[in-house]
Amino acid sequence: MAAAPKRVEPFYRSKGWLALRRARMLDADYFAAKERAKEGERLILDHVVERKDGGAPLDPANTQWLTFSERQAKTEREKRRRSGLA
Repeated sequence: MAAAPKRVEPFYRSKGWLALRRARMLDADYFAAKERAKEGERLILDHVVERKDGGAPLDPANTQWLTFSERQAKTEREKRRRSGLA
């Protein structure tokens, strides 16, 4: 059976998040991430300290631009850390 499609949390559709995302697209780390990205790879504005770990949701200093593959690797590291396997 195929996995269910990922659902976007309402927070990531909020006016505050969308405004922060637009503003951060003007910062140097956005352009650096674009340089690192493979052709056609999307960029993700990521929380440095995840919201579920107490990270500030709308603090620009708690965000970073990552390529999709970088974000996947970070997610795997966080899963291992949380499970005690890191």
